[in-house]
Amino acid sequence: MTATDNDPEEAGPPRLASALMESGALTGEWLPAYRAVPRHLFVPDTIWPGRAGMNRQDDRVTLDGDPDLWWDAVYRDAPITTQWDGGRYTGPQRGRTPTSSNSMPTMVFTMLTALDVAEGQKVLEVGTGTGWNAGLLAHRLGGDNIMSVEVDHTTAAAARDRLRLAGLHPKVITGDGAEGYADGSPYDRLIATCSVGSVPAAWREQTVAGGLIVTPWGPAYGGEAVARLTVGEDGTAEGPFVASSAFMRISTQRKSFPATARFPKADRWPDVGVRSETTLSPDDVGDWIHMFAIGVQVPDLFCRVEWLDGGSYRLWLLNMRVSAWATADYVPGHEKFGVVQFGARRLWDELELAWRWWDAQGRPGFERFGLTVDDDGERVWLDSPTSLVPVRR
Repeated sequence: MTATDNDPEEAGPPRLASALMESGALTGEWLPAYRAVPRHLFVPDTIWPGRAGMNRQDDRVTLDGDPDLWWDAVYRDAPITTQWDGGRYTGPQRGRTPTSSNSMPTMVFTMLTALDVAEGQKVLEVGTGTGWNAGLLAHRLGGDNIMSVEVDHTTAAAARDRLRLAGLHPKVITGDGAEGYADGSPYDRLIATCSVGSVPAAWREQTVAGGLIVTPWGPAYGGEAVARLTVGEDGTAEGPFVASSAFMRISTQRKSFPATARFPKADRWPDVGVRSETTLSPDDVGDWIHMFAIGVQVPDLFCRVEWLDGGSYRLWLLNMRVSAWATADYVPGHEKFGVVQFGARRLWDELELAWRWWDAQGRPGFERFGLTVDDDGERVWLDSPTSLVPVRR
């Protein structure tokens, strides 16, 4: 059969491959695996299609109910949510918290390229999900060399079935990915398909000296990028960030942010706070790189948005210790913005200081940042491990 635009099942794989190769995400090294391990074999019949470059999901689509939409979602360069709320919610629209997905193809192959695998190497994957990533690795390196850990029993069982039906046999273990899989160690490579705010010590311990850890990493405030870390003889892991990312947090590190109502006198806004004005627009501090640079410098900061009329909104800044809050009101077309701050700290002032540090460095993108992880903790740096990003405690 000839692939045509009128036949999404036939046209989808080569069309997506062409787009991925044109962008540089899919290289010749991984093209055979892409062809041999088609994405549709690792996508369940019920999905919630995502949108490229956005952490949002459309309503539920089923293969039986709308096969054209299903196939279009599978062979579009966008993530697909496959589970909500640990499987407790199944539709028809969206659940509360996405808990499993089939990642955006660009991100899948960008991370696999960063992993820089070679024949005979042993790889640990953290976060099996639907099994597609494990399948690609198994095709490239052989199933005996791939260990994959998945925390959810149902998800792990479904991934095993999909892999077996595809003729692939990596070892899928049900367990806490933060603990790695010591029984299969040491590993030449470790790849995480979930994000972390702190690289687990077990990952460094189970990776050989000179081996690589590729993992999404980000602060509580938001913003996230893929770190490519080389493990040293002393167990230190260090390296640059190589791409922006937006992954679900590993289950053991998912944060529960305190409700705004818990903060002292937040219900009496704005009467109890210290008022001021700023020329830094709240609309200029909300991009992914802004949130990363701010969150690295102010580790316990998080935010919420209160939407107002006419495109206006109120940005709430809060801290994990529930001791301070601040607001900044965005109004389209204004050059100055009202700020209210209350509590033990001045959170807007801290955010503005962090943003202005980033601005003074030439507004660096993710590729200029890097990460060092050792027994003393984690340190983010700019351009060089000796140039640490300031942490404002």
